[in-house]
Amino acid sequence: MSVDSEPGTGTAKRALDRFFEISQRGSTMGREVRGGVVTFFTMAYIVVLNPLILAGGADETGAKLPIAALAAGTALVAGVMTILMGVVGRFPLALAAGLGVNALVAYEIAPEMTWADAMGLVVVEGLLIAVLVLTGLRTAVFKAVPTQLKTAIGVGIGLFLMIIGLVDAGFVHRVPDAANTTVPVELGLGGTLVTWPTFVFVVGLLITLVLFVRKVKGAILIGILSTTVIAIVVEAIAGLGPAVVKPGGWSLNVPALPERIIDTPDLSLIGQFNVLASWSTAGPLVALMFVFTLLVTDFFDTMGTMVAVGQEADLLDAEGMPPRSTQILLVDSVAAAAGGAASVSSNTSYVESASGVGEGARTGLASVVTGVLFLVAMFFAPLVKVVPFEAASTALVVVGFLMMTTVRQIDWSDYTIALPAFLTVTLMPFTYSISNGIGAGIITYVVLKLATGRAREIHPMMYGITALFVLYFARGPLESWIL
Repeated sequence: MSVDSEPGTGTAKRALDRFFEISQRGSTMGREVRGGVVTFFTMAYIVVLNPLILAGGADETGAKLPIAALAAGTALVAGVMTILMGVVGRFPLALAAGLGVNALVAYEIAPEMTWADAMGLVVVEGLLIAVLVLTGLRTAVFKAVPTQLKTAIGVGIGLFLMIIGLVDAGFVHRVPDAANTTVPVELGLGGTLVTWPTFVFVVGLLITLVLFVRKVKGAILIGILSTTVIAIVVEAIAGLGPAVVKPGGWSLNVPALPERIIDTPDLSLIGQFNVLASWSTAGPLVALMFVFTLLVTDFFDTMGTMVAVGQEADLLDAEGMPPRSTQILLVDSVAAAAGGAASVSSNTSYVESASGVGEGARTGLASVVTGVLFLVAMFFAPLVKVVPFEAASTALVVVGFLMMTTVRQIDWSDYTIALPAFLTVTLMPFTYSISNGIGAGIITYVVLKLATGRAREIHPMMYGITALFVLYFARGPLESWIL
């Protein structure tokens, strides 16, 4: 009898089924394992990309972080925290070093102090969020946001995922001289799909879509793996190399069989942080502004991601809350501090987790699978590099479509919710930021409700959230004034 059809056969399986509520959530062990594997492959790029981003920055002394140690630390923290999410949060949500936050740490915070000081601020930010969770404030803020606006957050993240996939696959390119053109992005290179990597992505996407429409089990995972095989063959014949070397190459990972499979992880950066020195080095106001920026970004990014994944998994209650939301948020806040403690930047919940949900994952068992694969990746980093963006991005496009389907739940006839929802949905992909979309939606919602005399419909906490987002959007002038 297959595991996929009987998740509860055997004593161990029954125990897992009860603990993770697999049958209760309408899933099976087979789906959870497949979902966890898909999420890992969709996120595996972070083991390569996070070190490249952090190593690109330098602190006030000119020091740079070693790439090998960053890769090992990135995989280690992602693995441990994702397993913790699976066991404590029991939710199909994976965590890793946050994109955007890592660039903030590398190019804005570190130059003002040492790397140890910068990572110390990340630890402080994570601990502050943990306090907000334990006091109930973070959950209260989550509940204060209107349900339809939460739905819009999920839809916006779906579009955000799609644009991430299209850009990572090279199907869409940024125009270098966008200021002198009518559009900031273009199709392929020069408006045409002429590169082999883009061809591989298109073929892989079509394969995935056909499998998905025909309801083939494991469609997304099969799509990623089959596209990777095609990519390896193409690279072996054409010898394209990475796009950073020449146009028309692969976005990040070059899909060639590695010379070696196992590598010894370098964990020398773990514990290299300083909590207090930055406040005297850069000054308390500057340090406070950096912590505030980190906190707001992590705080609302996770809220949006949790809603989107829960919405896709059909796990939200009437208030738009997923089960065990306090535990989910607490693990996320601990992950932020753990990322700083390991010198790999704040770790946060990844919206790419929705790709595993699209494959059938509904419980924390999928997160445990993803986390174990991240730990394995510390030793098998050469194999992780085999899967190119062009293969993993096929999953993001399919999941983006799935998340887009909930847009019909928004009341588009009520402009006081429709306009904030519209801004939330559109600004996420257009500004490449979940927080920007949430902030614009919340501010607009409060303003329009007040302007139409419907202030009683605004939860009191929404005023405080709006004020925080006003400060968040005004942080550029504020930082300039402080500096």
